[in-house]
Amino acid sequence: MRVATNTVSSLLDLYRSELSPLFGVSEARAMAHTVFHEAFGWDRTELEAQRTTALSESELLKVYTPLTRLRTGEPLQYVLGRSWFMGMALSVAPGVLIPRPETEELVDLIHRSGRSYTRIIDIGTGSGCIALALKRLFPQAEVTGVDVSDEALAIARRNSEAHALDVRWSRLDVLDPAAVLPQGLDLVVSNPPYVPRSEEASLELHVRDHEPHLALFVDDADPLLFYRAIGRKAWDALVPGGALWFEGHYLHAEAVGEMLTGLGYSDVSVLQDLSGSPRSIRAVR
Repeated sequence: MRVATNTVSSLLDLYRSELSPLFGVSEARAMAHTVFHEAFGWDRTELEAQRTTALSESELLKVYTPLTRLRTGEPLQYVLGRSWFMGMALSVAPGVLIPRPETEELVDLIHRSGRSYTRIIDIGTGSGCIALALKRLFPQAEVTGVDVSDEALAIARRNSEAHALDVRWSRLDVLDPAAVLPQGLDLVVSNPPYVPRSEEASLELHVRDHEPHLALFVDDADPLLFYRAIGRKAWDALVPGGALWFEGHYLHAEAVGEMLTGLGYSDVSVLQDLSGSPRSIRAVR
């Protein structure tokens, strides 16, 4: 253990020196604050007040062990084993994407649309974040989350149990021509793989090397692959007036909207995220 002394200050210095080259000074500082809060319950003011405090060997391990993983580029959420989404602490692991703020925006847009839903499916559910958030927002709805990954479904089920939210989970490969969605749906939502494979090298290390490529990437030759498959299956499953919502790549969101119009959907809209990029796509059956 490469620590000058066993004081809190020495550990904070180590976090700064080891993580700043990877994540930047401010992010390294934020990670250290989060780890110390997880280990000892200290807020930032208390952490500063404890700088000269000497830690025992077991206490040192609580904050040093996460550092050994973080300095490989592993995301903090995987190290801690959870991520926050719409006010919920959700279990996450390398088998699922870490929920993003843009996906919170998607859920918020669905909620603020003013409609109430009774039968909902989330396609490519991952950690279950969208399905669980929608179940909280529409408690009377029958909500289903599907994914092609058994590992993801196991994590989604764990999150469902932890929050006592009754969501159905099922394995489904939306690219399988034989796969069908349940009938009578009034909301289909999906955050499918949409990062073009050509962007892999430009992604941050903690994303490229640690998050599941199955949930991230789509072939550059057909960036609308998942949107088209879901759009067609949703057309057969949605009731008239039912809604289809997507999260999309800023370069291809407009094309997704045009594709849905071509499939016969009405009221197609492409909405910007908080950074001003085209992100969410809405359509009506």
